[in-house]
Amino acid sequence: MNTSPRPAARVQAAPAAAAPRVRRVAREAALITGGAAAIALIGQIALPLPFTPVPVTLGTLAALGVGGVLGSRRGLAAVALFAAAAALGAPVLAGWNSGVTASFGYVLGYGLAALLAGRAGATSVSRGAGVMAALRASAVRVGLMLVASALVYVPGLVWLKAATGASWGAVFAMGLAPFVIGDLLKSFAAALLPRPTALR
Repeated sequence: MNTSPRPAARVQAAPAAAAPRVRRVAREAALITGGAAAIALIGQIALPLPFTPVPVTLGTLAALGVGGVLGSRRGLAAVALFAAAAALGAPVLAGWNSGVTASFGYVLGYGLAALLAGRAGATSVSRGAGVMAALRASAVRVGLMLVASALVYVPGLVWLKAATGASWGAVFAMGLAPFVIGDLLKSFAAALLPRPTALR
C-alpha cells in the first residue's frame, strides 16, 4: 500500500493551522501599537505650567482609556511601547518632545493606571440585571478608575523628587496639587468608555 500522500497532507495542514495564530499575533500587535499611538497623540493636548516641569496633559486620560478599552495586558504593553519610544528619542511626549525627562515617572505611572483601568473596563453588568446592579457596576468602575489615576502619582512624584532634588513639599506643589481636579474628571470620563465585546 502506498502511504506517501499522508506526510504531504500533514505538511499542508501545518501552515493552515499556523495561519490563525499569525493573524492573532498581528491583531494583538496592531492593537498595542494603536494604543501607544493613541497615548502619544492624545497626550499632545497639553498646557505647560511655569512653576513645574510637569505639564497638564490628557496623557492620563489616554492611559486610562487604552487600559479600559483594550484590557490590562494590552494596555500595559501599549504604555511600555510608548515609554520605550520616548526613552529612545521618539517625539511622543507632550509638545512632541522625547527623552527621560523630569516628568518621565508619570509615563511609568501610566502603566500602573492602564493595568487597573483594564480591570475597571472588565466590570460590566448583563442586560436585564436591574438598576441597582447597573449602579453598583458603575460605582465599581468609577472607583477603580479613580485609584488607577492616583497610581500615576506614585512613580511620578518619586521620579520628580529624584530629578529635581526638591523637598517633598515642593514636589507635591509641582507634581500633585495642580493636577488633582483634572485627574478626577479624567477618571469619570474614562469610566464611561465601553469595552467592545470583541476585545474582552
